[in-house]
Amino acid sequence: QVQLVQSGGGLVQPGGSLRLSCAASGIIFSMYDAGWYRQVPGKQRELVAVITSGGVTNQRDSVKGRFTISRDNAEKTVYLQLNNLQFEDTAVYYCYAAMGGLNYWGKGTLVTVSS
Repeated sequence: QVQLVQSGGGLVQPGGSLRLSCAASGIIFSMYDAGWYRQVPGKQRELVAVITSGGVTNQRDSVKGRFTISRDNAEKTVYLQLNNLQFEDTAVYYCYAAMGGLNYWGKGTLVTVSS
């Protein structure tokens, strides 16, 4: 059974930081691309950051310089470091792992940026 278990998230003030984690089980994680999406109620889910199985990363323009994606294949975990959080970063963040036509998702974790 494949699982992606997310942790982290919560309430933070503008300018604050959080780290999201997503631990995979049931797959050979090192073979998968992984990443994070986020979704605000009433809006489409948007890609935040991706890291390929080879370690190449990319982020959406609005988070470049603030968010960092990384992975630890030995721990089967993908991370998203969120720095200098802004109100508009408030969303439910979902991790995923993908390889070919196989796609697996975490259940989501809420990040709320509020003063």
